[in-house]
Amino acid sequence: MNTHYPEPTRIETVNRHTLAVIVDNEPGALARIAGLFSGRGYNIESLTVSETEEARHLSRITIVTTGTNAVIDQIKAQLDRLVPVHRVVDLTLQGQALERELCLVKVAGTGEHRSEALRLAAAFGARTLDATLNSFVFELTGSTEEIDRFIRLLTVIGLVEISRTGIAAMGRGAEPL
Repeated sequence: MNTHYPEPTRIETVNRHTLAVIVDNEPGALARIAGLFSGRGYNIESLTVSETEEARHLSRITIVTTGTNAVIDQIKAQLDRLVPVHRVVDLTLQGQALERELCLVKVAGTGEHRSEALRLAAAFGARTLDATLNSFVFELTGSTEEIDRFIRLLTVIGLVEISRTGIAAMGRGAEPL
């Protein structure tokens, strides 16, 4: 149909995806992947890397990113073309992947703030790694949302410092990556 009016704008939803990438454990592999994201203006929300198969010198990189379906497909295709990459799997498309994050939280306080910090840590199942007369360091492993809630509550009490690992994820079931 010929018209002078522009086509209506399509609004695509932006989704969060967790990608598992198997790469050669060699110098520069992570830099290539990070360069792919930064060079194209994609954001990495979470990034974890570790060698998983020592005998074959393979590492697993877990990347959490956001984008439209087209952008995510483009990211996966571009990752697949990189030389050190063996496999790219979108854990989000496989179903409900198991995702966990580790967080260390330092809290300062005395008196009522001290006892409230201990109550919150117990309620969330956090371990106390260090305790002094005026501070604690807690360790919490859980979903990103759970860790965010824990941090928000501790902010009121006397949050001093946070260190987070980023997301480690794995698909459910017996099938390997």
